[in-house]
Amino acid sequence: MLQMIKSDAEERMQKSIEALKAEFIKIRTGRAHTSLLDHVMVPYYGNDTPINQVANVTVLDNRTLGVTPWEKPMLSTVEKAIRDSDLGLNPTNLGTVLRVPLPPMTEERRRDLVKVVRHEAENARVAVRNIRRDAIQDLKGLKKDGSISEDDERRAEESMQKLTDKYIALLDKQLADKETELMEV
Repeated sequence: MLQMIKSDAEERMQKSIEALKAEFIKIRTGRAHTSLLDHVMVPYYGNDTPINQVANVTVLDNRTLGVTPWEKPMLSTVEKAIRDSDLGLNPTNLGTVLRVPLPPMTEERRRDLVKVVRHEAENARVAVRNIRRDAIQDLKGLKKDGSISEDDERRAEESMQKLTDKYIALLDKQLADKETELMEV
């Protein structure tokens, strides 16, 4: 029973780390990356569809993405969806392909993005701590039922704290890596 609680908590903490990675990918660093456009939705036959389901997104060079819609009539719709997204990008229509140049980032914008990254990391830390809290409540419930002894509960709580510390350290490493990536010129 104790092992189940611990493995469940570890699995949930791992998902928090994966969610943070996904959030960090969305935050632009000035370098072209195909996942920058992943959350852009394109109206496609009456439904909002992710851009990667209606077009091929490629990296043309360090600062330029290429977007090739699978259906030629969709070119202007995809262009409008990218332009209207919250990314501040202005695609250029070349007939069959959209070139999406990424503007160079200013020092002020980099600092703003670092603040955003820190906020996302703090949210992930809170999620990991909430998982620890839930697991400890489960342990207290087991002790109350008489399923485990006080010593077992205390050892399990220490184990949960070590697990929490491990995942917080992983989150902090991701944060430090992303901050240095953002501040690179």
